[in-house]
Amino acid sequence: MLKAIIFDLDDTLLWDKKSVAEAFKSTCELAGTKYDINPAELEERVRENARTLYASYDTYEFTQMIGINPFEGLWGNFLDEGDSFQRLKEIVPGYRKEAWTKGLKDLGIDDLEFGSVLAKDFPVKRKEKAFVYEDSFSVLDQLKGKYQLLLLTNGSPSLQQTKLELTPEFNSYFDHIVISGAFGKGKPEPAIFAHALELLSVKKEEALMIGDNLNTDILGAVRSGIDSVWVNRHQMEKGDATPTYEITGLSELLPLIRKVDQQ
Repeated sequence: MLKAIIFDLDDTLLWDKKSVAEAFKSTCELAGTKYDINPAELEERVRENARTLYASYDTYEFTQMIGINPFEGLWGNFLDEGDSFQRLKEIVPGYRKEAWTKGLKDLGIDDLEFGSVLAKDFPVKRKEKAFVYEDSFSVLDQLKGKYQLLLLTNGSPSLQQTKLELTPEFNSYFDHIVISGAFGKGKPEPAIFAHALELLSVKKEEALMIGDNLNTDILGAVRSGIDSVWVNRHQMEKGDATPTYEITGLSELLPLIRKVDQQ
């Protein structure tokens, strides 16, 4: 019998990719008002430089383990406890400035000062643009009270809390919120799923994991013996991890759960 539902946050309930894309668009359009450049080309160059720089730091292994991506590094402050987070906090100001400055330079603009302006603008724009999938709240409304709900998200505690503060409605739905940076390991490590089950006081057969990412949400659930639902909004191809169920949007979750309950 299904007793608990575990939700991923980013790009499952919260439309993080759209928020990042809109923040890039706004900041790159700002650059387009000063220089004769294509904002889309600048975004592409900054994204590429951000990925390369991010992977070059001694914090990269830690960010991979916790699940913090390069674009979160462009706006997160990482005000968290622990040496690795403190190191990340030291790195990000220079990282942001360099990613934007290099992006400009790739388009023939050598302007360190303006690169710094764009690096400061992007976090502001990202905080202004918090998008939620249109069916997120309606689905949670119908699940709340019928099942225990747990939010299981990878990332920096301070950054994930900032996202939740930008969309404060989410907090009231969940009995527990588990953030990988506070736990010490991220999805797909089975340990964080075991921790979630322990908080819920349920067996693995009594829980269901809902997520968009095959390599973290679904793989972690598979490794932990928990049934999973892959939210595949963009018709992506299956990878090594095979979900128990697949849906194209959260609105399909409710009839699926009713079917699972009847089994």
